[in-house]
Amino acid sequence: MNMQATLSPRQKAAVIVRLLLEDEDVADLSQLSIDAQTLLAEEMAGMAVIDRQTRDAVISEFCDHLEAVGVIFPGDLDGTLTMLDGRLSHDSADRLRRIAAFSGRGDPWDRIAMLADEAIAHLAESEAVEIVALMLSKLPVERASRIFSGLQRDRARAVAQAMPMTADVSPPALNRIGLILLQAAEARPKPALPSPAADRMGAILNFATADLRDDMLAVLDQQDSDFAGGVRKAIFIFAQIPQRIQARDISRIMREMDQQVIVLALTTSAPEDAAAVDFILSNLPQRMADTLRDERDALEKPKAEDIDDAMTQIVAEIRRLETAGSLTLIPASEVGDGPEAAR
Repeated sequence: MNMQATLSPRQKAAVIVRLLLEDEDVADLSQLSIDAQTLLAEEMAGMAVIDRQTRDAVISEFCDHLEAVGVIFPGDLDGTLTMLDGRLSHDSADRLRRIAAFSGRGDPWDRIAMLADEAIAHLAESEAVEIVALMLSKLPVERASRIFSGLQRDRARAVAQAMPMTADVSPPALNRIGLILLQAAEARPKPALPSPAADRMGAILNFATADLRDDMLAVLDQQDSDFAGGVRKAIFIFAQIPQRIQARDISRIMREMDQQVIVLALTTSAPEDAAAVDFILSNLPQRMADTLRDERDALEKPKAEDIDDAMTQIVAEIRRLETAGSLTLIPASEVGDGPEAAR
């Protein structure tokens, strides 16, 4: 007797899955939801023998369904955003995830994991230690360790002591706590300008003349030494090339530059620029370095403003390559705060 007509949709699905289990390359059920995996396992547990005629009829019906399918949508917001990755603006995707989390259609902890370290650190300092312990438990270990290490020592002790309390938290409670943290993070005022003021001032002074830059830093030192220190860390100038550029990147940078610009920059006679000149020449192929030296020595004395402009162009090219991800500047914090950091 053909049993196919008496099987429920779930039982038919169980038949298909049972057949797929014979192929290890395709039998991956982990992408199903936990509820779907549970229902499937329960259905399979209640089934026994399926005759060959029923099996073939189920397979035929399944294939007919597949052929009739025109378009498949993910069925949830996370899958949809993954499908649209790169085609939605960051702000739009961020807003959709936030709405989904608050409406109960998304996991708030996924949204929390996407917060910047600065926002996570603020929550770790301001929320109850039991909640902070749960938050750190949900974060990847490396990131949780970084946030924990940044806490004040007394606060860190309290959070560590609260960690045993996280053992018996229920999934609904965990979801509610996630929403509380997400709401707290969203309630923080958003700065109108995304980058710190010191970084913006440093970016401006990057392309100022040395005299103007020195004058501005002297004024800032008198007015607000902490702010001036932040500006110095944000500035990257020609003289800092030996401290903040990897030797292996010099050839790549110089390949992008007009040779006459390089020659002009290498004519600088400022004592603070001498190390940068030597660093550039010593990390270029010998023939290219010799050619640049010869052209520099043969050049009539250029104007100071032309030399400054050439050095600024090299700095601008380095910044462009950094933005493009082609090279990484050594952080200013690893260089030091002395006057050589940004004259």
